[in-house]
Amino acid sequence: MRRTEHPLLSPSLGVQKTLVSFHVGDPAARPKVYLQASLHAEELPGMLVAHHLRTALEQAEREGRMRGQVVLVPAANPIGLAQRLDHKAMGRFEFDTAQNFNRHYPDLAAAVFDTVRERLGSDGAANVALVRQAVTDWLAAWSPKTELESLRRQLLQLAHDADVVLDMHCDWEAVMHLYAEGACWPPLEPLAWLLGCRAVLIARDSGGGPFDECLSGLWWQLAERLQAAGIQHPLPQGCASTTLEFRGEADVAHEHAERDAAALMAYLVHLGVIAGEAPAIPAPSCQPTPLAGSETLTSPVPGVVVYRARPGDVLAAGDLVAEVIDPTAPGASRVHRVTAGVAGVLYATVAERYCVAGGELGKIAGAKPFRTGALLGA
Repeated sequence: MRRTEHPLLSPSLGVQKTLVSFHVGDPAARPKVYLQASLHAEELPGMLVAHHLRTALEQAEREGRMRGQVVLVPAANPIGLAQRLDHKAMGRFEFDTAQNFNRHYPDLAAAVFDTVRERLGSDGAANVALVRQAVTDWLAAWSPKTELESLRRQLLQLAHDADVVLDMHCDWEAVMHLYAEGACWPPLEPLAWLLGCRAVLIARDSGGGPFDECLSGLWWQLAERLQAAGIQHPLPQGCASTTLEFRGEADVAHEHAERDAAALMAYLVHLGVIAGEAPAIPAPSCQPTPLAGSETLTSPVPGVVVYRARPGDVLAAGDLVAEVIDPTAPGASRVHRVTAGVAGVLYATVAERYCVAGGELGKIAGAKPFRTGALLGA
């Protein structure tokens, strides 16, 4: 296992942060799998999973079982890890720009379209290699102007040519779930069941330019651009990427992380990255649903939040999810009921127990799409 330090652009005199990556296997081997944790820096369960996964990868390497390669970035956001306000971690948005660390990644299909359009041929595998090289060259020519841009560029340089990309996050309070683009679902389905996902949210383009969709979207978006230009050469989906949500922020426990790391190792064996007996894929633990069918519950009134349902509960439309209580109301306290608008799994709730008017309370994975436009939260 090789440890590499990647200095980021220095934002001020005397200050420079460093991204650390670990590399296992022959750098030219396939398949290549890229994993990163804590791009939202206060989301720590994935970082603990990476700790246990690193140990398992080192053992596989000692045993001579590596067939492909793995790149592991255990702490993907050194900028956010250093941000604290009033003793609270503030790792979702960069202080200088207020930008979400997991948004605003570049449109790689647009970046390389003119470079590859006249060079593609009838060999799909050769076309994938051509596109990967074009992205490599484009990233090498990108001159970041800020520390945040340098972080985005470095992460993409490590991940852009991977066959599979796993971006490890978590929610406030949640059960295991994942987000993926539809083009990525077939190769990711075994991973969802190995991890025991209770919700699988599928979208074609969720909006906002998140890290995972920057990498998977390159392929289907480029294929569409080529088809629209009358270029009919084959271009396979060269990357399957997903955002894995390892339960809630407080679920930083060895028993969870050891089990999750074992599931990731089994998936690496399934992919042929690591030699071993093919794992038995468990029965599906949920039904995939469209991200456009996910309902975000909010409260129109402020007050103390009392949850009457918990993440993982299967709800019918109209079921009580939470009460929002105003103990200062004249006469008796006001109790506002927040109910499910769709049927499905309550897969995440908010950790704070006081909400303001319009505040978010939870998310339900509904089966019927009803939302349009940008589908991700802030």
